Amino acid sequence: MSRESQPLLANSSPNEYSTNVVISEVTAETLAQKDLKIDKEIVYEFGGSVGVSFMIPFFPILMYYLWISVACYDGQIFGPKGLEDFFPFFKRFWGNLVETQTVSPKLEHFVVYWGFLLFEAVLYVVMPGPITQGLPVPSLGFKKLDYKCSGLWAWYCTLVVSVILHITGLFPLTYIVDNFGPLMTVSIIAGFLISIIMYVTPFITKNTHRLSGNHIYDFFMGASLNPRIGILDLKMYAEIRIPWILLFYISLSAALKRYEEIGYVPAQLWFMVLAHFLYSNACQKGEEMIPITWDMFYEKWGFMIIYWNFSGVPFTYCLSSLYLLKTEKGRNLQMSPFYIGFIFFILIFAYYIWDTANSQKNRFRMQQVGTFVPRFTFPQLPWGTIKNPKYIPTPSGGGLLVSGWYSIIRKAHYTGDTLMALSWGLICGFGSFIPYFYVVFFSIMITHRAIRDMERCAKKYGDIWVEYCRVVPYIFIPYVF
Repeated sequence: MSRESQPLLANSSPNEYSTNVVISEVTAETLAQKDLKIDKEIVYEFGGSVGVSFMIPFFPILMYYLWISVACYDGQIFGPKGLEDFFPFFKRFWGNLVETQTVSPKLEHFVVYWGFLLFEAVLYVVMPGPITQGLPVPSLGFKKLDYKCSGLWAWYCTLVVSVILHITGLFPLTYIVDNFGPLMTVSIIAGFLISIIMYVTPFITKNTHRLSGNHIYDFFMGASLNPRIGILDLKMYAEIRIPWILLFYISLSAALKRYEEIGYVPAQLWFMVLAHFLYSNACQKGEEMIPITWDMFYEKWGFMIIYWNFSGVPFTYCLSSLYLLKTEKGRNLQMSPFYIGFIFFILIFAYYIWDTANSQKNRFRMQQVGTFVPRFTFPQLPWGTIKNPKYIPTPSGGGLLVSGWYSIIRKAHYTGDTLMALSWGLICGFGSFIPYFYVVFFSIMITHRAIRDMERCAKKYGDIWVEYCRVVPYIFIPYVF
């Protein structure tokens, strides 16, 4: 009897988690059929077409509100003072946007932003890097796509070029925060423009995927799964190169600006530069693990992802840095060295969890499908790769990891990510909600993603998933939830 047709026993190899129970009669063939069914199934999220019709215009309005809060209201939440102030409030809000020129772009802002996008696209193509494969794509007959992982050398090149531009005065990095509002507007325009192009193009090329038939909903979720221009994978490029590198440079720009103003960089801004450097660097050094993630395997490239990669992530996740630079409270924080040191500790500890949890999970997946290639990118942290990991086997020959962080909680990478987000707020004190917007937004987002992922895993794995949840009962916090 072949492996594909055998009942799945959880103790059938030394590395498989020993439960001494028959988990399922599901075969690899039927599991592939489930993959194909899930890949084609239309699942309405975010309230369907009604919900996304609200979200599409809400995203830029929210970004403008948060920026105006920092730039014009000293980082405080603002709104109508009563019913009689409802319409005057919107008039003031519009005035802050247009009349004060805080967000109105000029040609130079388009040149800077789009120049950066083009520069990173060129580096994607020309810089060296290993070729790795993604997961089998059901809609392509379970073909594995090749991905060029040149992110690390592109990142190093970007750092070197930016230092040269700053030192020579050709492009002082303080330009970014000095022109934050206009650059944000350009990014918002880019998010909408690219989303429109990427929605129309698949219809022209007859390469649409998993459409609901509702144009508004499909525009939000996307019409194509694997858009490419030659070797340039657009999803990979936009997810790794654009948002996190931009985020780092916004914080670095804020620190340099503060140095210009007072002659030194406060510890809180050093913290934000370190936090965003670690995040951006981690994305580049572990780029080879991205192709086997759910984002690349399942998520279509629509407005939801495009907008946040090109605009939402870099221009809202930086709120703590802007608060520390632009607001009176942020510029005059009084914190004890012990408190600052403690927040630094939280950041480093949370980063360690996040980095090693992602490495454990994705390297295990790569080992299972035979695409794992050891890389010695900096930094390689202890416990990033589990030797002889234990797992609950699946009929495809893979398994559900129950070793390392994933023997404790199911979403360890989200736990580390959330702790980092919390530290970005804590370093700004407690004088405003604005620095805590990111952790609140992120917590809502990952809770939605976790619920969605668990529902789909339950559909795909059936009894295997039930057993997995019994073995690892906690999702985010051990012995709590």
